[in-house]
Amino acid sequence: MALWDKNEPSPTTAATTATTTAKDPAPPVSAPPVPTPAAKVSTSKEESLVASGITIEGKISGKGSVRVAGKFKGDIHVDGDLHIDASASVDGQVQAGEISINGTLQGNIANARHVELKQGSTVTGDIKAGSLSVTAGARMRGNVDFGFNESK
Repeated sequence: MALWDKNEPSPTTAATTATTTAKDPAPPVSAPPVPTPAAKVSTSKEESLVASGITIEGKISGKGSVRVAGKFKGDIHVDGDLHIDASASVDGQVQAGEISINGTLQGNIANARHVELKQGSTVTGDIKAGSLSVTAGARMRGNVDFGFNESK
C-alpha cells in the first residue's frame, strides 16, 4: 500500500521536479549596456581635434567645437568653442562661441561670446567679443572691443 495519494507525486518525483525547477534559468534580464570608450568621453558638445605634431592648412566651419593642439593655417568659423593648446598655433581669422587660448593666434577674433587669454598665450590681431579674460603672463598686440552689444 502506498503512503501517498495517487494524485500527488511520489517523494522521488517531487524531489526531481523541485531540483529541475531550481536548475531552470531565471528569465533573461537585460544587463545595462557597457559604455564604449566614445560614450565615456562624449559630452554635450562634439569636439574635433587637430592633434599635436599635425599641420593643416584650409578652413574649418561647422556647428561643433574645435581643439587645436598642432598647427592650423586658415580660418576657423564654428558655432561651438575653440581651444588653442599651449604648444599649438593658429594663423587665420577666428569666429567661435567661446575661445580659450593657451598657445599662439595670429589673426583676428570676431563675434565671440567670451575670449580667455591664458598664461603664456600670444595673440597678434584684433579681438571683438562679448567679454574678455586675461591671465597674467598673456601677451597681445592689436585692438580690443568687448562688452558692447552691436544690436543696441
